[in-house]
Amino acid sequence: MTGRETIPPVVEMTDLRIEAKSNDQWSKIVNGVSLVIRPGEVLGLVGESGAGKSTIGLAALGYLRPGARATGGTVRLLDQDLLAIPEEERRPFRGTRVAYVAQSAQAAFNPVHRVMDQIVMVAVERGGMTRAEAEGRAVDLFRALQLPEPETFGRRFPHQVSGGQLQRAMVAMAMICNPALIVFDEPTTALDVTTQVEVLISIRKVIENFGVAAIYITHDLAVVAQIAHRVAVLRYGQVVEEAPIDRIMDCPQHPYTKSLWAVHEMPVAHAADHGTKGAPLLSLTDVSARYRDFEVLNGIDLTVGQGETVALVGESGSGKSTLGRLIVGLKEPAGGQLLYDGKPLPHRVRRRSAETLKQIQIIYQSADTALNPRQTVRKIIGRPLTLYHRLRGARREARMQELLRLVELDETHAGRLPGQLSGGQKQRVAIARALAAEPRLIVCDEITSALDKVVQAEVLRMLLRLQARLGVSYLFITHDIEVVRAIADRVVVMQHGRIVEQGDKDRIFAPPHEPYTETLLASVPDMAVGWLDRIIAARAA
Repeated sequence: MTGRETIPPVVEMTDLRIEAKSNDQWSKIVNGVSLVIRPGEVLGLVGESGAGKSTIGLAALGYLRPGARATGGTVRLLDQDLLAIPEEERRPFRGTRVAYVAQSAQAAFNPVHRVMDQIVMVAVERGGMTRAEAEGRAVDLFRALQLPEPETFGRRFPHQVSGGQLQRAMVAMAMICNPALIVFDEPTTALDVTTQVEVLISIRKVIENFGVAAIYITHDLAVVAQIAHRVAVLRYGQVVEEAPIDRIMDCPQHPYTKSLWAVHEMPVAHAADHGTKGAPLLSLTDVSARYRDFEVLNGIDLTVGQGETVALVGESGSGKSTLGRLIVGLKEPAGGQLLYDGKPLPHRVRRRSAETLKQIQIIYQSADTALNPRQTVRKIIGRPLTLYHRLRGARREARMQELLRLVELDETHAGRLPGQLSGGQKQRVAIARALAAEPRLIVCDEITSALDKVVQAEVLRMLLRLQARLGVSYLFITHDIEVVRAIADRVVVMQHGRIVEQGDKDRIFAPPHEPYTETLLASVPDMAVGWLDRIIAARAA
Protein backbone atom coordinates (compact mmCIF):
# COMPACT_ATOMS: atom_id res chain seq x y z
CA MET A 1 0.00 0.00 0.00
CA THR A 2 2.96 2.36 0.42
CA GLY A 3 2.62 5.28 -2.00
CA ARG A 4 -0.66 4.03 -3.50
CA GLU A 5 -2.64 6.77 -1.75
CA THR A 6 -1.06 9.39 -4.05
CA ILE A 7 -2.30 7.64 -7.23
CA PRO A 8 -5.58 8.97 -8.68
CA PRO A 9 -8.42 6.51 -7.98
CA VAL A 10 -10.09 4.35 -10.60
CA VAL A 11 -13.37 4.42 -8.68
CA GLU A 12 -14.50 6.86 -6.04
CA MET A 13 -17.87 6.55 -4.33
CA THR A 14 -19.06 9.43 -2.20
CA ASP A 15 -22.07 9.21 0.14
CA LEU A 16 -23.79 6.66 -2.12
CA ARG A 17 -27.44 6.02 -1.26
CA ILE A 18 -29.62 3.42 -2.97
CA GLU A 19 -33.21 2.37 -2.33
CA ALA A 20 -35.15 -0.70 -3.48
CA LYS A 21 -38.87 -1.11 -3.99
CA SER A 22 -40.75 -4.02 -2.44
CA ASN A 23 -44.51 -4.30 -2.09
CA ASP A 24 -44.89 -0.69 -3.31
CA GLN A 25 -42.60 0.61 -0.57
CA TRP A 26 -39.08 2.00 -0.90
CA SER A 27 -36.44 0.98 1.62
CA LYS A 28 -32.77 1.90 1.99
CA ILE A 29 -30.32 -0.84 1.02
CA VAL A 30 -27.17 1.33 0.71
CA ASN A 31 -26.92 4.21 3.13
CA GLY A 32 -24.12 6.75 2.77
CA VAL A 33 -21.27 4.55 1.51
CA SER A 34 -17.98 6.20 0.52
CA LEU A 35 -15.16 4.10 -0.95
CA VAL A 36 -12.01 4.63 -3.01
CA ILE A 37 -10.24 2.02 -5.16
CA ARG A 38 -6.93 2.76 -6.90
CA PRO A 39 -5.04 0.96 -9.71
CA GLY A 40 -3.58 -2.35 -8.61
CA GLU A 41 -5.66 -2.36 -5.43
CA VAL A 42 -8.23 -4.93 -4.30
CA LEU A 43 -10.95 -3.77 -1.94
CA GLY A 44 -12.68 -6.64 -0.17
CA LEU A 45 -16.37 -6.19 0.68
CA VAL A 46 -17.60 -8.52 3.42
CA GLY A 47 -20.82 -8.82 5.35
CA GLU A 48 -23.90 -10.97 5.71
CA SER A 49 -26.39 -11.65 2.93
CA GLY A 50 -28.49 -8.57 2.31
CA ALA A 51 -25.82 -6.19 3.61
CA GLY A 52 -25.58 -4.46 0.23
CA LYS A 53 -22.31 -5.93 -1.07
CA SER A 54 -23.52 -6.86 -4.56
CA THR A 55 -25.56 -3.66 -4.89
CA ILE A 56 -22.44 -1.57 -4.21
CA GLY A 57 -20.37 -3.68 -6.59
CA LEU A 58 -22.91 -3.21 -9.39
CA ALA A 59 -23.13 0.51 -8.65
CA ALA A 60 -19.39 0.73 -9.33
CA LEU A 61 -20.26 -0.41 -12.86
CA GLY A 62 -22.96 2.24 -13.13
CA TYR A 63 -25.69 -0.38 -12.88
CA LEU A 64 -28.68 -0.65 -10.58
CA ARG A 65 -30.94 -3.69 -10.49
CA PRO A 66 -34.58 -3.29 -11.64
CA GLY A 67 -36.57 -1.89 -8.75
CA ALA A 68 -33.59 0.01 -7.33
CA ARG A 69 -32.76 3.71 -7.58
CA ALA A 70 -29.93 5.97 -6.48
CA THR A 71 -31.17 8.73 -4.21
CA GLY A 72 -27.88 10.45 -3.50
CA GLY A 73 -24.11 10.45 -3.84
CA THR A 74 -21.74 9.94 -6.73
CA VAL A 75 -19.88 7.07 -8.39
CA ARG A 76 -16.88 8.34 -10.36
CA LEU A 77 -15.15 5.96 -12.75
CA LEU A 78 -11.88 7.62 -13.76
CA ASP A 79 -13.16 11.01 -15.00
CA GLN A 80 -16.86 10.13 -15.34
CA ASP A 81 -19.71 10.33 -12.82
CA LEU A 82 -21.64 7.22 -13.83
CA LEU A 83 -24.83 8.19 -12.02
CA ALA A 84 -24.95 11.55 -13.78
CA ILE A 85 -25.07 10.19 -17.34
CA PRO A 86 -27.84 8.26 -19.15
CA GLU A 87 -27.85 4.47 -19.21
CA GLU A 88 -27.14 4.37 -22.94
CA GLU A 89 -23.84 6.20 -22.29
CA ARG A 90 -22.89 3.90 -19.42
CA ARG A 91 -23.55 0.66 -21.27
CA PRO A 92 -20.50 0.81 -23.61
CA PHE A 93 -18.20 0.94 -20.55
CA ARG A 94 -19.24 -2.54 -19.42
CA GLY A 95 -16.97 -5.28 -20.61
CA THR A 96 -14.29 -2.80 -21.75
CA ARG A 97 -13.51 -0.23 -19.05
CA VAL A 98 -15.30 -2.14 -16.30
CA ALA A 99 -16.13 -5.86 -15.99
CA TYR A 100 -18.12 -8.11 -13.70
CA VAL A 101 -17.61 -11.69 -12.55
CA ALA A 102 -20.91 -12.98 -11.21
CA GLN A 103 -21.49 -15.46 -8.44
CA SER A 104 -23.40 -17.88 -10.67
CA ALA A 105 -21.75 -18.58 -14.01
CA GLN A 106 -24.54 -21.02 -14.85
CA ALA A 107 -27.04 -18.19 -14.80
CA ALA A 108 -24.69 -15.78 -16.61
CA PHE A 109 -23.86 -17.92 -19.67
CA ASN A 110 -26.34 -18.45 -22.51
CA PRO A 111 -26.83 -22.23 -22.80
CA VAL A 112 -27.36 -22.20 -26.59
CA HIS A 113 -24.09 -20.49 -27.54
CA ARG A 114 -20.58 -21.88 -27.33
CA VAL A 115 -18.34 -20.62 -24.55
CA MET A 116 -15.83 -18.99 -26.92
CA ASP A 117 -18.52 -17.06 -28.81
CA GLN A 118 -19.73 -15.50 -25.57
CA ILE A 119 -16.29 -14.70 -24.21
CA VAL A 120 -15.03 -12.87 -27.34
CA MET A 121 -18.26 -11.04 -28.19
CA VAL A 122 -17.57 -7.83 -26.26
CA ALA A 123 -13.88 -7.83 -27.22
CA VAL A 124 -14.83 -7.88 -30.91
CA GLU A 125 -17.84 -5.57 -30.76
CA ARG A 126 -16.49 -2.97 -28.31
CA GLY A 127 -12.86 -3.76 -27.55
CA GLY A 128 -11.37 -3.16 -31.00
CA MET A 129 -10.05 -6.71 -31.42
CA THR A 130 -10.38 -8.95 -34.45
CA ARG A 131 -11.98 -12.34 -33.90
CA ALA A 132 -8.58 -14.05 -34.19
CA GLU A 133 -6.98 -11.67 -31.68
CA ALA A 134 -9.84 -12.15 -29.22
CA GLU A 135 -9.70 -15.93 -29.51
CA GLY A 136 -5.93 -15.91 -28.99
CA ARG A 137 -6.33 -13.78 -25.89
CA ALA A 138 -9.08 -16.11 -24.62
CA VAL A 139 -6.92 -19.20 -25.07
CA ASP A 140 -4.09 -17.54 -23.12
CA LEU A 141 -6.54 -16.82 -20.31
CA PHE A 142 -7.91 -20.38 -20.38
CA ARG A 143 -4.35 -21.61 -19.93
CA ALA A 144 -3.64 -19.16 -17.10
CA LEU A 145 -6.86 -20.21 -15.36
CA GLN A 146 -5.91 -23.90 -15.57
CA LEU A 147 -8.84 -24.88 -17.80
CA PRO A 148 -8.56 -28.25 -19.56
CA GLU A 149 -7.50 -28.38 -23.22
CA PRO A 150 -7.33 -24.57 -23.52
CA GLU A 151 -7.02 -24.60 -27.32
CA THR A 152 -10.38 -26.37 -27.73
CA PHE A 153 -12.15 -25.53 -24.46
CA GLY A 154 -14.08 -22.64 -26.02
CA ARG A 155 -15.82 -24.93 -28.51
CA ARG A 156 -17.92 -26.46 -25.75
CA PHE A 157 -21.38 -25.37 -24.69
CA PRO A 158 -21.89 -24.26 -21.06
CA HIS A 159 -23.66 -27.51 -20.10
CA GLN A 160 -20.65 -29.52 -21.30
CA VAL A 161 -18.30 -28.18 -18.62
CA SER A 162 -18.36 -28.39 -14.84
CA GLY A 163 -19.58 -25.55 -12.65
CA GLY A 164 -16.05 -24.72 -11.54
CA GLN A 165 -14.76 -24.67 -15.11
CA LEU A 166 -17.60 -22.40 -16.20
CA GLN A 167 -16.84 -20.01 -13.35
CA ARG A 168 -13.23 -19.76 -14.50
CA ALA A 169 -14.42 -19.13 -18.04
CA MET A 170 -16.38 -16.18 -16.70
CA VAL A 171 -13.22 -14.80 -15.12
CA ALA A 172 -11.61 -15.04 -18.58
CA MET A 173 -14.57 -13.16 -20.07
CA ALA A 174 -14.08 -10.32 -17.60
CA MET A 175 -10.34 -10.12 -18.18
CA ILE A 176 -10.29 -10.27 -21.98
CA CYS A 177 -10.43 -6.48 -22.61
CA ASN A 178 -8.02 -5.52 -19.80
CA PRO A 179 -10.56 -3.32 -17.97
CA ALA A 180 -9.63 -0.65 -15.42
CA LEU A 181 -12.00 -2.17 -12.84
CA ILE A 182 -13.24 -5.69 -12.24
CA VAL A 183 -15.96 -6.48 -9.73
CA PHE A 184 -15.63 -10.05 -8.46
CA ASP A 185 -18.93 -11.06 -6.87
CA GLU A 186 -18.24 -14.25 -4.88
CA PRO A 187 -16.29 -15.74 -7.83
CA THR A 188 -14.87 -18.75 -5.96
CA THR A 189 -17.87 -19.87 -3.90
CA ALA A 190 -18.71 -22.57 -6.46
CA LEU A 191 -15.14 -23.85 -6.74
CA ASP A 192 -13.47 -26.75 -4.99
CA VAL A 193 -10.51 -25.83 -2.82
CA THR A 194 -7.79 -26.88 -5.26
CA THR A 195 -9.42 -24.98 -8.13
CA GLN A 196 -10.03 -22.00 -5.85
CA VAL A 197 -6.31 -21.72 -5.16
CA GLU A 198 -5.55 -21.72 -8.89
CA VAL A 199 -8.16 -19.04 -9.59
CA LEU A 200 -7.00 -16.86 -6.69
CA ILE A 201 -3.41 -17.07 -7.91
CA SER A 202 -4.53 -16.16 -11.45
CA ILE A 203 -6.58 -13.21 -10.19
CA ARG A 204 -3.63 -11.99 -8.13
CA LYS A 205 -1.32 -12.19 -11.16
CA VAL A 206 -3.70 -10.29 -13.43
CA ILE A 207 -4.18 -7.51 -10.89
CA GLU A 208 -0.43 -7.21 -10.27
CA ASN A 209 0.60 -7.46 -13.93
CA PHE A 210 -1.99 -5.10 -15.39
CA GLY A 211 -2.59 -2.76 -12.47
CA VAL A 212 -6.34 -3.33 -12.59
CA ALA A 213 -8.46 -2.13 -9.68
CA ALA A 214 -10.82 -4.66 -8.18
CA ILE A 215 -13.72 -4.99 -5.80
CA TYR A 216 -13.81 -8.48 -4.32
CA ILE A 217 -17.15 -9.40 -2.75
CA THR A 218 -17.07 -12.46 -0.53
CA HIS A 219 -18.32 -14.01 2.67
CA ASP A 220 -15.18 -16.14 3.02
CA LEU A 221 -12.75 -14.35 5.31
CA ALA A 222 -9.94 -16.78 4.49
CA VAL A 223 -10.25 -15.84 0.82
CA VAL A 224 -10.40 -12.10 1.44
CA ALA A 225 -7.30 -12.40 3.63
CA GLN A 226 -5.35 -13.69 0.61
CA ILE A 227 -6.64 -11.41 -2.14
CA ALA A 228 -7.51 -7.98 -0.67
CA HIS A 229 -5.33 -5.01 0.24
CA ARG A 230 -8.11 -3.35 2.23
CA VAL A 231 -11.44 -4.59 3.62
CA ALA A 232 -14.72 -2.74 4.11
CA VAL A 233 -17.21 -4.46 6.42
CA LEU A 234 -20.86 -3.83 5.57
CA ARG A 235 -23.96 -4.12 7.71
CA TYR A 236 -27.44 -2.94 6.73
CA GLY A 237 -26.04 -0.99 3.81
CA GLN A 238 -23.42 0.92 5.80
CA VAL A 239 -19.66 0.56 6.17
CA VAL A 240 -19.06 -0.16 9.84
CA GLU A 241 -15.30 -0.62 9.53
CA GLU A 242 -12.63 -0.21 6.86
CA ALA A 243 -8.92 -0.93 7.28
CA PRO A 244 -5.86 -2.51 5.62
CA ILE A 245 -6.11 -6.28 5.44
CA ASP A 246 -3.46 -7.14 8.04
CA ARG A 247 -4.86 -4.71 10.59
CA ILE A 248 -8.50 -5.76 10.24
CA MET A 249 -7.68 -9.48 10.28
CA ASP A 250 -5.44 -9.25 13.33
CA CYS A 251 -7.27 -6.59 15.32
CA PRO A 252 -10.86 -5.83 14.23
CA GLN A 253 -12.34 -2.85 16.06
CA HIS A 254 -16.10 -2.84 15.48
CA PRO A 255 -18.22 -5.33 17.50
CA TYR A 256 -19.93 -6.54 14.32
CA THR A 257 -16.59 -7.23 12.63
CA LYS A 258 -15.48 -9.16 15.69
CA SER A 259 -18.69 -11.23 15.54
CA LEU A 260 -18.07 -12.14 11.89
CA TRP A 261 -14.51 -13.24 12.68
CA ALA A 262 -15.76 -15.31 15.64
CA VAL A 263 -18.41 -17.06 13.52
CA HIS A 264 -15.81 -17.98 10.92
CA GLU A 265 -13.76 -19.80 13.52
CA MET A 266 -16.68 -21.33 15.43
CA PRO A 267 -17.44 -25.04 15.00
CA VAL A 268 -21.04 -25.44 13.92
CA ALA A 269 -21.94 -28.88 15.21
CA HIS A 270 -20.61 -32.38 15.58
CA ALA A 271 -21.98 -35.26 13.58
CA ALA A 272 -21.61 -37.46 16.65
CA ASP A 273 -24.57 -35.58 18.11
CA HIS A 274 -26.89 -37.12 15.53
CA GLY A 275 -27.32 -40.36 17.40
CA THR A 276 -27.28 -43.95 16.15
CA LYS A 277 -27.79 -44.37 12.43
CA GLY A 278 -30.21 -46.84 10.91
CA ALA A 279 -29.99 -49.37 8.11
CA PRO A 280 -29.04 -48.20 4.61
CA LEU A 281 -31.72 -46.03 3.05
CA LEU A 282 -29.84 -45.69 -0.23
CA SER A 283 -27.37 -48.18 -1.66
CA LEU A 284 -25.36 -47.95 -4.89
CA THR A 285 -23.33 -50.89 -6.18
CA ASP A 286 -20.83 -50.70 -9.07
CA VAL A 287 -22.67 -47.72 -10.59
CA SER A 288 -21.31 -46.10 -13.74
CA ALA A 289 -22.49 -43.23 -15.94
CA ARG A 290 -21.52 -41.76 -19.29
CA TYR A 291 -22.10 -38.64 -21.34
CA ARG A 292 -21.96 -40.03 -24.87
CA ASP A 293 -18.50 -41.62 -25.09
CA PHE A 294 -17.14 -39.94 -21.97
CA GLU A 295 -17.18 -41.92 -18.74
CA VAL A 296 -18.06 -39.67 -15.78
CA LEU A 297 -18.67 -42.30 -13.07
CA ASN A 298 -17.04 -45.69 -12.67
CA GLY A 299 -17.49 -48.41 -10.05
CA ILE A 300 -19.33 -46.30 -7.47
CA ASP A 301 -20.18 -48.19 -4.26
CA LEU A 302 -21.99 -45.97 -1.78
CA THR A 303 -24.53 -46.20 1.04
CA VAL A 304 -26.47 -43.56 2.94
CA GLY A 305 -28.06 -44.71 6.19
CA GLN A 306 -31.34 -43.58 7.68
CA GLY A 307 -30.64 -40.35 9.55
CA GLU A 308 -27.06 -40.19 8.27
CA THR A 309 -25.13 -37.42 6.53
CA VAL A 310 -22.66 -38.53 3.89
CA ALA A 311 -20.43 -35.76 2.52
CA LEU A 312 -19.26 -36.09 -1.08
CA VAL A 313 -16.10 -34.09 -1.77
CA GLY A 314 -13.74 -33.69 -4.71
CA GLU A 315 -12.62 -31.29 -7.40
CA SER A 316 -14.86 -29.78 -10.06
CA GLY A 317 -15.47 -32.39 -12.74
CA SER A 318 -14.96 -35.32 -10.36
CA GLY A 319 -18.55 -36.48 -10.88
CA LYS A 320 -20.13 -35.33 -7.59
CA SER A 321 -23.10 -33.48 -9.10
CA THR A 322 -23.61 -36.18 -11.75
CA LEU A 323 -23.92 -38.74 -8.95
CA GLY A 324 -26.48 -36.52 -7.23
CA ARG A 325 -28.49 -36.16 -10.44
CA LEU A 326 -28.39 -39.91 -10.95
CA ILE A 327 -29.82 -40.54 -7.47
CA VAL A 328 -32.78 -38.21 -8.02
CA GLY A 329 -33.50 -39.67 -11.46
CA LEU A 330 -32.31 -36.83 -13.67
CA LYS A 331 -29.45 -38.87 -15.14
CA GLU A 332 -29.64 -42.55 -16.11
CA PRO A 333 -26.76 -44.83 -15.05
CA ALA A 334 -24.91 -46.88 -17.63
CA GLY A 335 -24.60 -49.80 -15.24
CA GLY A 336 -24.81 -50.95 -11.64
CA GLN A 337 -27.58 -51.27 -9.09
CA LEU A 338 -29.51 -48.63 -7.12
CA LEU A 339 -31.57 -49.61 -4.11
CA TYR A 340 -33.82 -47.32 -2.08
CA ASP A 341 -35.21 -48.63 1.19
CA GLY A 342 -34.16 -52.11 0.09
CA LYS A 343 -36.00 -51.99 -3.24
CA PRO A 344 -34.73 -51.31 -6.78
CA LEU A 345 -34.87 -47.60 -7.55
CA PRO A 346 -36.18 -46.78 -11.05
CA HIS A 347 -33.49 -44.97 -13.00
CA ARG A 348 -35.68 -42.28 -14.56
CA VAL A 349 -37.70 -39.79 -12.57
CA ARG A 350 -40.81 -40.34 -14.72
CA ARG A 351 -40.85 -44.02 -13.73
CA ARG A 352 -40.82 -43.32 -10.02
CA SER A 353 -43.95 -43.30 -7.89
CA ALA A 354 -45.29 -40.10 -6.39
CA GLU A 355 -44.28 -41.36 -2.95
CA THR A 356 -40.68 -41.96 -4.08
CA LEU A 357 -40.54 -38.52 -5.69
CA LYS A 358 -41.73 -37.02 -2.42
CA GLN A 359 -39.15 -38.92 -0.36
CA ILE A 360 -36.07 -38.05 -2.46
CA GLN A 361 -35.52 -34.32 -2.97
CA ILE A 362 -32.64 -32.24 -4.31
CA ILE A 363 -31.47 -28.73 -3.49
CA TYR A 364 -29.35 -27.20 -6.24
CA GLN A 365 -26.15 -25.22 -6.00
CA SER A 366 -27.50 -22.21 -7.89
CA ALA A 367 -30.76 -20.80 -6.57
CA ASP A 368 -30.63 -18.28 -9.43
CA THR A 369 -31.40 -21.02 -11.93
CA ALA A 370 -33.48 -23.25 -9.62
CA LEU A 371 -36.19 -20.71 -8.75
CA ASN A 372 -38.76 -19.48 -11.27
CA PRO A 373 -38.08 -15.72 -11.54
CA ARG A 374 -41.76 -15.01 -12.27
CA GLN A 375 -43.20 -16.80 -9.25
CA THR A 376 -43.44 -15.35 -5.77
CA VAL A 377 -41.89 -17.10 -2.79
CA ARG A 378 -45.42 -18.00 -1.66
CA LYS A 379 -46.09 -19.89 -4.89
CA ILE A 380 -42.63 -21.52 -5.04
CA ILE A 381 -42.98 -23.04 -1.57
CA GLY A 382 -46.73 -23.57 -1.83
CA ARG A 383 -46.62 -25.76 -4.93
CA PRO A 384 -45.01 -28.82 -3.27
CA LEU A 385 -47.33 -28.37 -0.28
CA THR A 386 -50.29 -28.80 -2.61
CA LEU A 387 -48.64 -31.44 -4.82
CA TYR A 388 -47.46 -33.73 -2.03
CA HIS A 389 -49.73 -32.92 0.91
CA ARG A 390 -52.84 -31.46 -0.80
CA LEU A 391 -52.70 -28.36 1.38
CA ARG A 392 -54.70 -25.37 0.19
CA GLY A 393 -55.93 -22.06 1.48
CA ALA A 394 -55.21 -21.17 5.08
CA ARG A 395 -53.53 -24.51 5.87
CA ARG A 396 -51.06 -24.09 3.02
CA GLU A 397 -50.37 -20.47 3.98
CA ALA A 398 -49.72 -21.42 7.61
CA ARG A 399 -47.33 -24.22 6.63
CA MET A 400 -45.58 -21.98 4.11
CA GLN A 401 -44.94 -19.36 6.78
CA GLU A 402 -43.69 -22.04 9.15
CA LEU A 403 -41.17 -23.17 6.53
CA LEU A 404 -40.05 -19.58 5.99
CA ARG A 405 -39.37 -19.19 9.70
CA LEU A 406 -37.51 -22.49 9.67
CA VAL A 407 -35.02 -21.09 7.14
CA GLU A 408 -34.71 -17.75 8.95
CA LEU A 409 -37.01 -15.71 6.69
CA ASP A 410 -40.12 -13.85 7.82
CA GLU A 411 -43.57 -13.67 6.25
CA THR A 412 -42.77 -10.40 4.43
CA HIS A 413 -40.66 -12.42 1.99
CA ALA A 414 -43.66 -14.47 0.85
CA GLY A 415 -44.84 -11.87 -1.66
CA ARG A 416 -41.43 -11.22 -3.21
CA LEU A 417 -40.01 -12.48 -6.47
CA PRO A 418 -36.58 -14.19 -6.48
CA GLY A 419 -35.04 -11.11 -8.12
CA GLN A 420 -35.97 -9.09 -5.03
CA LEU A 421 -33.96 -11.37 -2.73
CA SER A 422 -30.27 -11.60 -1.93
CA GLY A 423 -28.31 -14.68 -2.95
CA GLY A 424 -28.51 -16.13 0.54
CA GLN A 425 -32.24 -15.49 0.80
CA LYS A 426 -32.87 -17.22 -2.53
CA GLN A 427 -30.96 -20.28 -1.39
CA ARG A 428 -32.99 -20.45 1.82
CA VAL A 429 -36.20 -20.37 -0.25
CA ALA A 430 -34.84 -23.32 -2.27
CA ILE A 431 -34.16 -25.20 0.96
CA ALA A 432 -37.68 -24.44 2.23
CA ARG A 433 -39.16 -25.77 -1.02
CA ALA A 434 -37.35 -29.09 -0.60
CA LEU A 435 -38.38 -29.34 3.06
CA ALA A 436 -42.01 -28.77 2.05
CA ALA A 437 -42.15 -32.33 0.69
CA GLU A 438 -41.04 -33.74 4.08
CA PRO A 439 -38.48 -36.02 2.39
CA ARG A 440 -36.49 -38.90 3.84
CA LEU A 441 -33.42 -38.22 1.69
CA ILE A 442 -32.17 -34.84 0.46
CA VAL A 443 -29.35 -34.48 -2.05
CA CYS A 444 -27.73 -31.17 -1.11
CA ASP A 445 -25.62 -29.95 -4.04
CA GLU A 446 -23.32 -27.21 -2.70
CA ILE A 447 -26.29 -25.58 -0.96
CA THR A 448 -24.20 -23.47 1.44
CA SER A 449 -21.53 -22.30 -1.00
CA ALA A 450 -23.33 -19.01 -1.71
CA LEU A 451 -24.05 -18.21 1.94
CA ASP A 452 -22.05 -16.03 4.28
CA LYS A 453 -20.63 -17.69 7.38
CA VAL A 454 -23.34 -16.41 9.71
CA VAL A 455 -26.17 -17.72 7.53
CA GLN A 456 -24.21 -20.86 6.67
CA ALA A 457 -23.87 -21.74 10.34
CA GLU A 458 -27.60 -21.19 10.92
CA VAL A 459 -28.55 -23.33 7.91
CA LEU A 460 -26.28 -26.16 9.03
CA ARG A 461 -27.68 -26.03 12.55
CA MET A 462 -31.17 -26.08 11.08
CA LEU A 463 -30.37 -29.13 8.95
CA LEU A 464 -28.96 -30.93 11.98
CA ARG A 465 -32.05 -30.10 14.05
CA LEU A 466 -34.30 -31.41 11.28
CA GLN A 467 -32.24 -34.57 11.08
CA ALA A 468 -32.51 -35.17 14.82
CA ARG A 469 -36.28 -34.57 14.76
CA LEU A 470 -37.27 -36.24 11.48
CA GLY A 471 -34.50 -38.74 10.82
CA VAL A 472 -33.89 -37.27 7.36
CA SER A 473 -30.76 -38.37 5.51
CA TYR A 474 -28.44 -36.05 3.58
CA LEU A 475 -26.05 -36.67 0.72
CA PHE A 476 -24.10 -33.44 1.08
CA ILE A 477 -22.11 -32.50 -2.02
CA THR A 478 -19.62 -29.80 -1.11
CA HIS A 479 -16.10 -28.51 -1.62
CA ASP A 480 -16.06 -26.73 1.77
CA ILE A 481 -13.99 -28.75 4.22
CA GLU A 482 -15.35 -26.70 7.15
CA VAL A 483 -18.87 -27.75 6.19
CA VAL A 484 -17.78 -31.37 5.99
CA ARG A 485 -16.25 -31.20 9.45
CA ALA A 486 -19.43 -29.62 10.81
CA ILE A 487 -22.15 -31.83 9.40
CA ALA A 488 -20.84 -35.15 8.06
CA ASP A 489 -20.93 -38.60 9.63
CA ARG A 490 -19.03 -40.20 6.77
CA VAL A 491 -16.92 -38.71 3.97
CA VAL A 492 -16.60 -39.94 0.39
CA VAL A 493 -13.68 -38.51 -1.62
CA MET A 494 -14.05 -38.57 -5.42
CA GLN A 495 -11.55 -37.99 -8.21
CA HIS A 496 -12.06 -38.47 -11.96
CA GLY A 497 -15.40 -40.23 -11.48
CA ARG A 498 -14.13 -42.77 -8.95
CA ILE A 499 -14.18 -43.02 -5.17
CA VAL A 500 -10.60 -42.86 -3.94
CA GLU A 501 -11.37 -42.99 -0.23
CA GLN A 502 -14.39 -43.21 2.07
CA GLY A 503 -14.99 -43.75 5.74
CA ASP A 504 -16.00 -42.13 9.02
CA LYS A 505 -15.21 -38.42 9.15
CA ASP A 506 -12.74 -38.72 12.02
CA ARG A 507 -10.75 -41.38 10.17
CA ILE A 508 -10.68 -39.52 6.85
CA PHE A 509 -9.43 -36.30 8.45
CA ALA A 510 -6.84 -38.00 10.66
CA PRO A 511 -3.36 -38.52 9.19
CA PRO A 512 -2.00 -40.34 7.35
CA HIS A 513 -4.18 -39.35 4.39
CA GLU A 514 -4.51 -40.73 0.91
CA PRO A 515 -2.41 -38.53 -1.43
CA TYR A 516 -5.42 -36.91 -3.10
CA THR A 517 -7.16 -36.28 0.23
CA GLU A 518 -3.95 -34.68 1.48
CA THR A 519 -3.98 -32.37 -1.57
CA LEU A 520 -7.56 -31.29 -0.80
CA LEU A 521 -6.85 -30.59 2.86
CA ALA A 522 -3.65 -28.68 2.07
CA SER A 523 -5.59 -26.42 -0.33
CA VAL A 524 -8.01 -25.07 2.28
CA PRO A 525 -7.19 -21.34 2.69
CA ASP A 526 -5.92 -20.15 6.03
CA MET A 527 -7.29 -16.95 7.58
CA ALA A 528 -3.72 -15.78 8.15
CA VAL A 529 -2.63 -13.07 5.73
CA GLY A 530 0.16 -14.39 3.48
CA TRP A 531 -1.01 -18.01 3.18
CA LEU A 532 -1.41 -17.67 -0.59
CA ASP A 533 2.01 -16.00 -0.85
CA ARG A 534 3.56 -19.05 0.79
CA ILE A 535 1.76 -21.34 -1.68
CA ILE A 536 3.07 -19.26 -4.62
CA ALA A 537 6.59 -19.22 -3.20
CA ALA A 538 6.58 -22.97 -2.62
CA ARG A 539 5.58 -23.59 -6.23
CA ALA A 540 8.30 -21.29 -7.51
CA ALA A 541 10.98 -22.98 -5.40
